[in-house]
Amino acid sequence: MTYKEEFIKFMTECGVLKFGEFTLKSGRKAPYFINTGNYKTGKQLCRLGEYYAACMQEHGLKANVLFGPAYKGIPLAAAASIALWKNHGVEVGYAYDRKEVKDHGEGGMIVGSELKDSTKVVLIEDVMTSGKALREVYPKLKSVADVDVTGMIITVDRQEKGLQSDKSAVQEVKTEFGVDVYSIVTVSDIIAAIESGVVDGKAYLPQMLEYRAQYGV
Repeated sequence: MTYKEEFIKFMTECGVLKFGEFTLKSGRKAPYFINTGNYKTGKQLCRLGEYYAACMQEHGLKANVLFGPAYKGIPLAAAASIALWKNHGVEVGYAYDRKEVKDHGEGGMIVGSELKDSTKVVLIEDVMTSGKALREVYPKLKSVADVDVTGMIITVDRQEKGLQSDKSAVQEVKTEFGVDVYSIVTVSDIIAAIESGVVDGKAYLPQMLEYRAQYGV
């Protein structure tokens, strides 16, 4: 199996990817649901970091620092940086933001590797629904230094149009910030994995295809 197929199987094994009938926050009725809160063991986090690292290598993404937006992105950036070193011999720093600026000790809003002008930064997140995380963290990063955000990695690209436009959140972020968002897998990859029998779910394939036809980009 490819690392993408392995990742889709990994998501189902962890209970992160489920098939059925789900009402999303948007109000849409979807035949699948992704709950990244079900990654909750050291073994799972270790493997998850390896998939982020593999995605970076596949796309040739260069970084001095992996940045994990608080709070979910913090362990993800740490795990990905470990996997890059362990599996690929690539050493990078990692950093994250505080929700509130620290007013004592060393102060500041960024913890971890120092960010300087021209530092190459790759953002590490779990999923992207609206692009809210990037919209919050991008100005924070730029207020610290004129960093070069070379990309962002998420686990799954839903390839789904937003409520207010025909663009997906990934496409909107590219238009607004010029940041390319890379995903370990896409919904198209998940559909292909069902069709090829990598994961169970053929009973939901018609609904998956119908949903994709209605809301996909």
